[in-house]
Amino acid sequence: MSAPNAPTATTTNSATIELDVSPRPDRMRAIVQRRYGGADQLVLDETDRPTVGDHDVLIRVVAAGVDRGVGHLMTGRPYPTRLGFGLRRPRNPIPGLDVSGVVEAVGRGVTRFVEGDRVFGVARGSFAEYAIAAEGKLAAAPHGLDPVAAGVLAVTGSTALQAIEDHGRVTAGQHVLVLGASGGVGTYAVQIARAVGALVTGTASTDKLDLVRALGVESTIDHRVDDPLSGDVRYDVIVDTGGNRRLRDLRRALAPDGTLVIVGGEGGGRWFGGLDRQLRAVAWSSVSTQRMTTFVASEDADHLERLVDLVEAGAVAPVVDRRFPLHRAADAMRYLESGAARGKVALTVADADPVVGER
Repeated sequence: MSAPNAPTATTTNSATIELDVSPRPDRMRAIVQRRYGGADQLVLDETDRPTVGDHDVLIRVVAAGVDRGVGHLMTGRPYPTRLGFGLRRPRNPIPGLDVSGVVEAVGRGVTRFVEGDRVFGVARGSFAEYAIAAEGKLAAAPHGLDPVAAGVLAVTGSTALQAIEDHGRVTAGQHVLVLGASGGVGTYAVQIARAVGALVTGTASTDKLDLVRALGVESTIDHRVDDPLSGDVRYDVIVDTGGNRRLRDLRRALAPDGTLVIVGGEGGGRWFGGLDRQLRAVAWSSVSTQRMTTFVASEDADHLERLVDLVEAGAVAPVVDRRFPLHRAADAMRYLESGAARGKVALTVADADPVVGER
């Protein structure tokens, strides 16, 4: 019997040809997107393993998160997105940002991690067997946390943390409304606000109210039945996670000195994608006692380590809905886009089917 990975031989009419079937250490499986478009552009392929720079960390990926941000980069919409990521096609053909895994190698200037460390954070091209991350965008994975759950923690968890603590400035006893409480950012925002000591109301569709209640909110609102902005309650802080509600309605539901935090936005067309609403909110805030703000989330170790503290204290737990193997990344994206997801969607790279070219 031949040794594993040994060269094998095949015979033709003229000669015997040696075929090397040994795995190549410089290659890997990855989801590759060669043009902007829908989920059908996400195809499993074989590509070069990334090269480690002086301040980079090479991660053997265990899991990667699927989120709306990845979806925007996939479609290239709104169009201003392309200014930073490639005008005609994605500059980095491998999508994915959220990552958890094991350190495979480190650059010469890296001091915080060594080979074998379990980490999570933000990487370039995490829909792959290996991904590169800057040292400053990683943290040690929380002790005892499922690696798949760690793989959906960094991007939306850090965004929610910044929305609640940095920009919402939520304090104990305040009444906080989270619009979209069953989504990726929303599930984290509810838990972080609760950890601060706030009284939280969360909105969701009928079939997801049980999830929001399980996160510890004081009350829930079924947004398909009732308008969460039309009641008598005035909230100290409203966190709008990717919505498109009119600013006048949001202002009406805010306390006179309340704070609105807009996290992303959907709708608004292919050019603006809701950005115009965010800009109008900031402008309106300058002439109002109500503070209305938006932000681009920072990707840094300080926020990641704050998340680790919350997870290890039992105050925050990632909500993972469905797990898809790597080769089904397109299905994972379609599931997210369907609106059916409860919490986060994950890719499990370790269990990926090795069929190259499958969508």
